[in-house]
Order: sequence, then structure tokens, then C-alpha cells
Amino acid sequence: MTSINSGWSRRRAAAGIKASLRALRNQMSLLNHQVGARLELRDVDLDCLEIVQEHGPLTPSALARRAGLHPATVTGILDRLQRGGWVARERDPDGPDRRAVLVRALKDRNAELLGLYAGMSTALDGLLAGYDDDQLALLADFLRRTTEAGRTATEELGRD
Repeated sequence: MTSINSGWSRRRAAAGIKASLRALRNQMSLLNHQVGARLELRDVDLDCLEIVQEHGPLTPSALARRAGLHPATVTGILDRLQRGGWVARERDPDGPDRRAVLVRALKDRNAELLGLYAGMSTALDGLLAGYDDDQLALLADFLRRTTEAGRTATEELGRD
């Protein structure tokens, strides 16, 4: 009887975690939408800016692959980001020809961006302060592995 209750309890806990992750995704999407509105950027622009900040400099094609977007769509996004002073396109010295470019994030507006996320960052600092080092390591591992599962699922859908 214990294993039946334990199995039910585990499934219920797993369902609760999945529901919480969906709620977190929705809330973060709403936060990003508000940040984007303040900066006059679309949600997808913010997504691409984050990719360039984390993985750049990169070619527009590499950005398109990472973002799961058509290259023509990325061109429009990069035009908006460049006009806004978020990124620069520079000649790729290792590129196959003179037309090859790299996209690099500019740091000029980082303080503005960080300021808009300051409330969430402060709230997270307070939340994380309630966990010990082992719990933080567990949470970090879970989030890293969840992110990787999401990346894999995204790549699989992109191949269809």
C-alpha cells in the first residue's frame, strides 16, 4: 500500500512542478513583455539580444539557428536592435568573404536593461537567501537540466 501511495504522491508532485514551470514561463514572458515595451523592443528582439549577449559575437545565421528563426526574420530583428543601440554588426575577419559579419552586443544600454529587471533580481536574491548551499546546488542542477531538456525539445521541433 505504501508504494501505491508513494507513486501517487510522486506523480502529484511531478505534476505540480510541471504546472509551476508553466506558470513561471508565463510570468517571465509577461515580465519580458513589459521590459520590451519600456525599451520599445519586441519579445523576440529581447530573446535574440539575450542570445547575442550570452553566446556572441555570432553570425546572423548562427543567431537564426540558436533562436529557431528564419534568417530573413533575424535580419529585421538585427536592424531594430542596431537602430536601438543594442548590437553592432562588424566584419567577420574569419568569414568566407568580405560580406561576412558578426553581431556583437553593445554594453552602452546594459544599465538600462538591468534596471528594468532589478525588481525581479532583488526578489530572487531574497528568495535564494532562504536556501542552504546543498539546496542551491540542487536547484541549480534542476534548472540547468530543465533548460537542456527545453533546448533539446526545441531542436527536435525545429527539425520537423
